[in-house]
Amino acid sequence: MADAARALDPQAAEPMLTIADLQAWYGESHVLHGVNVDVYPGEVVTLLGRNGAGKSTTLKSVMGIVPRRQGSIRIEGEETIHKRPYRIARCGVAFCPEDRGIYATLSVAENLELPPQVREGGLTTDEVLTLFPNLRGRLRSAGTNLSGGEQQMLAIGRILRTGARLLLLDEPTEGLAPSIVSQIGDTIRSLKEQGYTILLVEQNVRFAMTVADRHFVLDQGQVVETHDKTSFADNFDALMARLGV
Repeated sequence: MADAARALDPQAAEPMLTIADLQAWYGESHVLHGVNVDVYPGEVVTLLGRNGAGKSTTLKSVMGIVPRRQGSIRIEGEETIHKRPYRIARCGVAFCPEDRGIYATLSVAENLELPPQVREGGLTTDEVLTLFPNLRGRLRSAGTNLSGGEQQMLAIGRILRTGARLLLLDEPTEGLAPSIVSQIGDTIRSLKEQGYTILLVEQNVRFAMTVADRHFVLDQGQVVETHDKTSFADNFDALMARLGV
């Protein structure tokens, strides 16, 4: 699997993100039990699994917003397991949460201007609006007056302003109309072409097939299967049964 991933970028000797033996707790609840995931530069990788499998907790652990973590999380070779979230962000990571985190009292334009730049190369507001033209006519609208699809576009556009090159996307298609899901897929493929690296939590397995290079299947806080595009397609029916879809 690593050789196939490395072939995406022959210059990439090391993963962009390496998660090794990751344990995580919420209070006394032990959620992750030794998760191992690697993501190479320029890849789109999905975390798949039933509800409660630990997918979102894995993303939040990478971002440092799970209170108690053990193991190793390396970003471009730098250990971040003990770093505060704002320092992890400055390693070039951005997180788009499942609830989108849109500020109700701010306009679309203000939401886009809010995040700090953590690295050079963040998209300008005009570049975000080119990527998501639906937002162009809504700049003065309150963020939560947008449709679900427009809110998702705003949430993704906002993190692209930061200059981060590793994007953590949690359920970006949840509850969206098929036409908007298709647009989100086009956006993810476009970002991949621009060299972004994406770790994606997704319940829509058929959507995941269309955008991802590799897939990690989680169950009860552990990775139980890994697949590239070929093995994913070859085992599709069994995977659908495992995932309860």
